Amino acid sequence: MDIKPADVKKLRDTTGAGMMDCKNALIKAEGDFKAAEKLLKEEGLAAAAKRSGRATNEGKIFTSIKAGKAAIIELTCETDFVAMNENFINTGEALVEKVVNNGITSVTPELEEDVKGTIAKIKENISLRRLQYIEFSENEVVVDYVHGSKIGVIVKLEADSKEIAENAKVKEFAFDLALHVAAFNPLYLSRDKVNADYLKEQEEIFTTQAAKLDKPEKILKGIIQGKLNKHLAEICLLNQGFVKDEKQSVEKVLAALGKELGGKIAISDYIFYKLGEEL
Repeated sequence: MDIKPADVKKLRDTTGAGMMDCKNALIKAEGDFKAAEKLLKEEGLAAAAKRSGRATNEGKIFTSIKAGKAAIIELTCETDFVAMNENFINTGEALVEKVVNNGITSVTPELEEDVKGTIAKIKENISLRRLQYIEFSENEVVVDYVHGSKIGVIVKLEADSKEIAENAKVKEFAFDLALHVAAFNPLYLSRDKVNADYLKEQEEIFTTQAAKLDKPEKILKGIIQGKLNKHLAEICLLNQGFVKDEKQSVEKVLAALGKELGGKIAISDYIFYKLGEEL
């Protein structure tokens, strides 16, 4: 079967497997990309699942937080030179302020007109690729973090009292958590949020891997469950080792902080944007 080099490269970018491994997987899967990806995972040749594909666009992530509301946008362009242009940056800042001030939840014709005005000045294609807007109460803490203008994070914590929400330690933890999300880009908040189809696929992959071991069925079941637990700990925010103390999970650090302050604190939401990621 004729396998195109572009397809091999795409599979390699997605899985992190070697070029020949990707080509062989595509041949076995008769060109079916998803099936080839699954084969590589079963063979243990694919890297751990990532939240998204590799960045392919230039541009910047912009965030804004006001009283009780926050927003994040991705503004893309063709070249890094334009991404550093003052007009481009001013447009991004103005757009995210408009989104947060007006509670805009999707890209509107008005926002697109603002972008067109900047295109006319810069003479390069620019696109408001996506945006998100959230609201929060006095019992919630929201922080934002932008890493190198290419990764943007918003984290929302919920406390059982206004006093705890306003505590400096809670705000410090919220910022550290934003750094954590930027570094580890978790796929899910917790295990109960994991997509059922994704969970089923992982179980099938680990079952195929375990079947190659010469072990009794009872032991194989334990191996499969152990692999699944380890994988979920890698992709679920609450189960990941905390960025400032990887020996403790985010969940345990959160519980300890709540106990110290005499209340409960929970992660109610988080947003992760990476410039150019596949949507």
